Amino acid sequence: QVQLVESGGGLVQAGGSLRLSCAASGRTFSSYVIGWFRQAPGKEREFVAGINWTGGSTDYADSVKGRFTISRDNAKNTVYLQMDSLKPEDTAVYYCAASRGVVVRTTAWLYDYWGQGTQVTVSS
Repeated sequence: QVQLVESGGGLVQAGGSLRLSCAASGRTFSSYVIGWFRQAPGKEREFVAGINWTGGSTDYADSVKGRFTISRDNAKNTVYLQMDSLKPEDTAVYYCAASRGVVVRTTAWLYDYWGQGTQVTVSS
């Protein structure tokens, strides 16, 4: 069992930065793939970024490549999402999720555990 808690969301102007954190409980956290997803009002939940258990493999949605960076610190049971050059279209609730797989997946239903989400609002 893994419990996930996101933090770091907030209101920021376009062009600004935020760093989201996903803190996990559970001794086997380091063996999970972690993904970040987001959901805007009226839209489906979409993949943002993912990282494998070693941190050696990452994947990003095309819409955030070059602006967002995912990383993990297994000693702290935490995964981070550094978001730079934010745009109004990045506004959404951001969720982190854990998957027992070894490969980063972009499909939400392949993830086993989810956090409660943190709101990110980017003003123009």
